[in-house]
Amino acid sequence: MKRRLEAELWDKMHYLFRDFNDRMVHVELKYDFIPDIEALKTVLICAFEKVPVLHSKFVDKKLWTHWEVMPYHIDDIFTVEYPDDIEAACDEFLTQYIAPTESIQMKVALFIKDGKSTLCMIENHMCMDGGDLKYFLQEFCENYSKYVAEGVSPVSFRTGSRSYTDVYSGFSKTEAGVARRLFKNINERDDHRFPLTADNIRDKSFIARKSFSEETLDKLKVKGKELGATINELLLTSYFYSIYELAEYPASDKIMISNAIDLRRHMDNMEGKGFTNHTAWMQCAIPERGKDIFETVKYVVESSNRFKKDKFMGLYGLPLLNFGYSFMPHAVSEEIIKIGYSNPLMAMSNIGILNGQKYALEGNEPVDAFMSGAVKYKPFVLLTVTTYKKVITLSMCVRGNDEDKKIVNRFFELMEKNINTIIA
Repeated sequence: MKRRLEAELWDKMHYLFRDFNDRMVHVELKYDFIPDIEALKTVLICAFEKVPVLHSKFVDKKLWTHWEVMPYHIDDIFTVEYPDDIEAACDEFLTQYIAPTESIQMKVALFIKDGKSTLCMIENHMCMDGGDLKYFLQEFCENYSKYVAEGVSPVSFRTGSRSYTDVYSGFSKTEAGVARRLFKNINERDDHRFPLTADNIRDKSFIARKSFSEETLDKLKVKGKELGATINELLLTSYFYSIYELAEYPASDKIMISNAIDLRRHMDNMEGKGFTNHTAWMQCAIPERGKDIFETVKYVVESSNRFKKDKFMGLYGLPLLNFGYSFMPHAVSEEIIKIGYSNPLMAMSNIGILNGQKYALEGNEPVDAFMSGAVKYKPFVLLTVTTYKKVITLSMCVRGNDEDKKIVNRFFELMEKNINTIIA
């Protein structure tokens, strides 16, 4: 008998995002040793058995949707390669696409050369966001190490509800009632965009990255205290200032950049919660560029604080989405939601700190690590931020061409210049 899983609200929303991005989340962990390949396979099988949505296909019947749990083989999930050029092999793996109609929604590869290895992973954002993928990786690495050391089959992967309504679990009954009636979508539309070339059928996906020294993070912390800004707000400020310069927008223009919010801030705890999405967007808007970058910092902090003061930050519009998906045929819901939904042209997601100890395999911490969001389709862009061993890495995944690569790298140069201006 075929087993079905309910398609949750965020599953459906990320399915709708197929017009905007490829929905893949990307992970790369580099090690100075070669892990036990058979142990990796065993732990992956255990993980997939505990998280069945990872071996399910998404079924769209137009009237309704659901996940159908599918049989699989470990070779469908995991591959081992010995390439001459590990970097090229990793990029090729990370920029592939998993269709929601496939039987598995996560792929893992181990690339080996000269006694070192790189573990790469891609997964469908419909299944889980960056926050839960970080936790999944931690459990995966911990279970692998225990299995190698003790020979005990790993079982400690979290299971439970994937419902969006878990975001109300940290509120009182009265507050939850208010939050469940926040039908209004408070996000505005903004036509300012990242200056990529026109969309072309020959465009290919690529991942551009830029890393900063450990000293940069230390200086950002010091400057943030001085200016009353978080590191995230200083990075967002550099994003704004760099866009004005890159796209040559007038300094008097009002510009908006959406910033990802982890809705787990509203939840009581994660016990009994399954792997899913709990991410929304905070729309940061500045009225003008400012006479210098420090005035831009002021504008960004003011905009962020307006959201932070709201105990229901990120929850607006969720009841409306739920209503649309619950009481109308799926195909009709999508068309209506598209009319009212404005996908941000420019966005930033700070996935946060990747803890080396939590991603250690047999006591071997990664020598380098990074995670990135989906490949965006022009004109949409997403700047992803991760921090590992005090090194901040910016990444941008784009479906574009060589000229777009030059534009993104020019943007990173401007980001570096403007960050240095702030901390100088």
